[in-house]
Amino acid sequence: MVHFQYENYSRSFFSSSSGQEPVREWLKSLTRDDRRSVGEDIKTVEIGWPIGMPLIRKMDTKLWEVRINLSDGRIARVIFTVADADMVLLHGFIKKSGKTPANDLKLAKTRRDNVLREQEGGKR
Repeated sequence: MVHFQYENYSRSFFSSSSGQEPVREWLKSLTRDDRRSVGEDIKTVEIGWPIGMPLIRKMDTKLWEVRINLSDGRIARVIFTVADADMVLLHGFIKKSGKTPANDLKLAKTRRDNVLREQEGGKR
């Protein structure tokens, strides 16, 4: 029998060098119902990590996406990394095609690398 240890993760927003939090700003642009849907799914991940499909899909090393169904059949994605016990929300967007756009994935990877570099620098 395999036992899984679930941990509660805290959630934080990626912050740029200028202090902007792009995911928080994106969330504010959504309707109240859409924000609620995003928040509920992120909370599920915080409480039950690790989680797999269909809610979470691994995108790259230390990079996952939360797959969120919004009203009117729209689909949102929030890409995050995990640093220690912190779920860092890196990028959020409304998905318009079957595949995650390369520029969205590249942006999330750059932000992930910044977060992990800061984490390593803080441990020294």
